[in-house]
Amino acid sequence: MKGTRKYPNKEGQLLLAEGEYGKDNTGTWYARPPSSHIGSLSQHTVVEHEDGTITVSPSILVSNTDSQWHGYLEKGIWRKA
Repeated sequence: MKGTRKYPNKEGQLLLAEGEYGKDNTGTWYARPPSSHIGSLSQHTVVEHEDGTITVSPSILVSNTDSQWHGYLEKGIWRKA
């Protein structure tokens, strides 16, 4: 699935739908994998490409009591592990 980069709105809020990712006003990256919840990428290495997409390493794991998503975001493309 192709992801979409988002930017904070006028109020400074970073609102992410499924598959979106972005950097908040403090410089912290966040992502919302497909069919999952928002998670911080502060413990990951994020490489920003010239076209605005990102690659995140290591793999991304977002989990809560109801669900879990584990996979990769490479050049803006989501891929399950």
